[in-house]
Amino acid sequence: MSDSVLAAADIQTPIQRHPPADDFSQYKELLFMLTWRDIKIRYKQSVMGFAWAVLMPILIVGSGLIVTIAFSTISRKPINQADILSVAIKAVPWAFFVGAIRFATNSLIMNRELVTKIYFPRQILPLASVLASLFDFAVAATVLVLVCLGLRIGGSIYLLWLPVLLVLLILISASIGILFACANLFFRDVKYLVEVLLTYGIFFTPVFYSPHTLGKWGNLLLLNPVGPVLQGLSDVIVLRQSPSLPWVAYSAVWAILGFIASWKIFQAAEPLFAESI
Repeated sequence: MSDSVLAAADIQTPIQRHPPADDFSQYKELLFMLTWRDIKIRYKQSVMGFAWAVLMPILIVGSGLIVTIAFSTISRKPINQADILSVAIKAVPWAFFVGAIRFATNSLIMNRELVTKIYFPRQILPLASVLASLFDFAVAATVLVLVCLGLRIGGSIYLLWLPVLLVLLILISASIGILFACANLFFRDVKYLVEVLLTYGIFFTPVFYSPHTLGKWGNLLLLNPVGPVLQGLSDVIVLRQSPSLPWVAYSAVWAILGFIASWKIFQAAEPLFAESI
């Protein structure tokens, strides 16, 4: 760990078992520094560099095309540009979600020296992982925007929903990442369970297909809190219409309450971190 990061964490401050609830705002600079460190580590020794941020969405879109072709063959409906673009629109935020959860889950274990030697709000570590994944998302989203411009996909007033949907996605990712980071510290096999959930979770999320094409079973996909967000992004960009307000509200409740609950659970378990790591 670099001296600058240790200095930012105020190494002279004695370790506190029960930190004040309002002291998190004092560590904004440390959050930024750890986020930037995670970004540099990911790309420093990478041969492909920023291409990795685009590769995973491309692989997801490729898999989605196979599924789309299969559905088209079964239903005897031709594949159109909107179907392909919808998969691409949902693949990029899904890739962000997967990366954020994966890195956040291991964030405490990978920073054991910080956790055991100095005091700072430990939630910063999974949050930094989520924000670093947001950088990957920005790179992939930029490529996607260029593709949309190339296809002459026009804008609409419904694009004003984008910030709302993205904030919900970040909150959901952060809440799950914080909870799994805490659980993984006490039960090291949690990271393997997370990998399984992330691998097969795409089949229970409306990425490859729209819930509308599955009839009455489509709403089951939207029970996944990430589902309404991804479908909402497709609605406002591809279909140029408002997302389903009840389902967006459903995701918002999960995002807000989930973040608060995971934060409280993390704080309650934090005094035991040094002993368990």
